[in-house]
Amino acid sequence: MRQEDPVATHADANDARAMRRAIELAARGLGFTSPNPAVGCVIADASGRIVGEGWHERAGGPHAEVHALRAAGDAARGATAYVTLEPCNHTGRTGPCARALVEAGITRVLYAVPDPNPQASGGAATLRDAGIEVGEGLLRAEAEAGNEPWLTSVRLGRPYVLWKYAATLDGRVAAADGTSRWISGPESRADVHRLRAEADAVVVGSGTLRADDPHLAVRGVEGARQPLRVVLDTRATVRPGARILDDAAPTLVAVAEDADTRHLAGVEVARLPHDGHGLSVDALLAELFARGVRSVLVEGGPTLAGAFVAAGAVDKIVGYLAPVLLGAGPNALADAGITTLTQALRLEITEVLRLGPDLRVTAVPAVAAVPAAPTVLKEH
Repeated sequence: MRQEDPVATHADANDARAMRRAIELAARGLGFTSPNPAVGCVIADASGRIVGEGWHERAGGPHAEVHALRAAGDAARGATAYVTLEPCNHTGRTGPCARALVEAGITRVLYAVPDPNPQASGGAATLRDAGIEVGEGLLRAEAEAGNEPWLTSVRLGRPYVLWKYAATLDGRVAAADGTSRWISGPESRADVHRLRAEADAVVVGSGTLRADDPHLAVRGVEGARQPLRVVLDTRATVRPGARILDDAAPTLVAVAEDADTRHLAGVEVARLPHDGHGLSVDALLAELFARGVRSVLVEGGPTLAGAFVAAGAVDKIVGYLAPVLLGAGPNALADAGITTLTQALRLEITEVLRLGPDLRVTAVPAVAAVPAAPTVLKEH
């Protein structure tokens, strides 16, 4: 195991401010860099003056360090580089950032998070071999939180999954007659579009498709890249004319291997294994990962949410709670394979925020959920 550098003995308040700025810059790339990470870089001279800034703006484009070095120019010589992720050490569509830092004359590099990708790691060693002072771990927790989807996908080998729902204060996502528009207020609905803009894919089930005919494209977020819209539809019940099939964003319909899809000519289809009840969540995530999807926003109803929870495939939950009572109607979560309190998925609340009349509650599993058996999505 690599021993961490004692950053605390080298870093000061100026270092922390510069790294925090790099973390802010990295956030500008969210939604645009996948399947690559969102990374920020700040370059400061010996006096602590920032002479260059940059972030990874899009997949295939220059990395954060390259943008920052270009901005700094000759001022990079003898300067410190603050990077939210260990500078890469490989050549892909762009060159290795560790080598670029060496050639620019940088004499000190502080990075927040070691690169978990074995194909790109090793940048720190390259920098040290060139005589550059290197420190690891400055503001690591903050940097990891900002790059959580990509880090999770690399570590687990599947897309990061965020489940979002809107419910009344008594936990209902629709009334007894099925009506659900609108439980949450406009501020919450606008925030959902931000979540979509940061995700690579948005997933719903066939029940939501039939009930709501959702569109799922991003609106109201300037410059947003549209996510892949995914519908789990075992028997290919989606009909031509559904809003999700328009050209506002790409769409993928996941169906059973033996489903008749002749009526979906021109629509991209993924055939997944099923057991006669529904599609495999694990197979879906593997399919999406192979397509370059690194973050998934689950927007489907209780059945879809239950399948993901049962599969142990929910990394974060965002619930919009409206000051409304219904007393009847479907709950936010359907069968998740939990039959007794000792099996309950315990959560840690990480944030509570007021959005207009609603509360947005963000939570993460307190412990990793482990499915008892392969999980399928049961159709309505």
